[in-house]
Amino acid sequence: MNPEVWGMTLAGIASLAAGLVLVKDRFRAASGAGRIVVLGAVFEAVALAMFAAEHFLDAHNLATIVPHWLPLPLFWTYFVGSAWVATAVSYIAWRQVRWSAALTALLLLTFVVTLDLPNLPKPGHDRFFWILLVRETSFASGAMVLAGSLWREPVGPVLMRVGRTIVGLVAIFYAIEHFLFPRNVPGVPLEKMTPAWFPAPVLLAYAVGIVLLAAGIGLLIPRTVRVAAATGGAALVVLTALFYVPIAVMEFRTPLAVEGLNYVGDTLLYAATILLAGMGRDRQQATGNREQALGIREQALGVGH
Repeated sequence: MNPEVWGMTLAGIASLAAGLVLVKDRFRAASGAGRIVVLGAVFEAVALAMFAAEHFLDAHNLATIVPHWLPLPLFWTYFVGSAWVATAVSYIAWRQVRWSAALTALLLLTFVVTLDLPNLPKPGHDRFFWILLVRETSFASGAMVLAGSLWREPVGPVLMRVGRTIVGLVAIFYAIEHFLFPRNVPGVPLEKMTPAWFPAPVLLAYAVGIVLLAAGIGLLIPRTVRVAAATGGAALVVLTALFYVPIAVMEFRTPLAVEGLNYVGDTLLYAATILLAGMGRDRQQATGNREQALGIREQALGVGH
């Protein structure tokens, strides 16, 4: 059996188990949709742990995509794998998350600038290029929102606002892709086609498209951010569990095993991204309530004088 397959699988299972155990206190402290949103960091840690294992166990192949102008490609492959491990541990243990999330966003945006944009197709009509480009940007934006939710003003609110807007717009773009090309796999609409054995693939694509459209619009409206993030992220987690995990299991002993696990990790990371876009709303609401209370108090004191 390919050690890469086992490594990615075990890394994902171990990080999921540890994350669900250590998130219990924050889960209990949250309420309503917030209980779903706090799971975003756990699911992101699972995906990053899987990708970290891939970087360590298939380093020589992954090193080939390092920009040619960058020396020591194997070093950078291991560096990225180590960064994903550090971020996964930080998210699971909930330590130094502000910095790990900010650095994760920076690293992902670096990928966009150094790997994606230099390969911009000349005509500009390759839709899968744009899907991948905005995918990396959206992943970075989810981490940006998480960092902003833990950062003080004025930096924190700016990071959350920018990151949340990007995640929302990408979700709307992906929703449109689902409606136009319903035979491609749902979630992140890449080139892989939905397997013939899966019932009603077009119906599934439309359903996921509707969820992404509603979540994307909801993330752009301050009052609906938390519910939109929880609903959209939870739907993608369910999609990962009921659609991509069975595909990965069926491909586990085939040459497509790594590809199947990558689709699991990608979709789970996108689910986590939408969940993370809902972070910070409680703090913003509490700040707004305090400001409103202070305004009422000052007004009352003014009337009294």
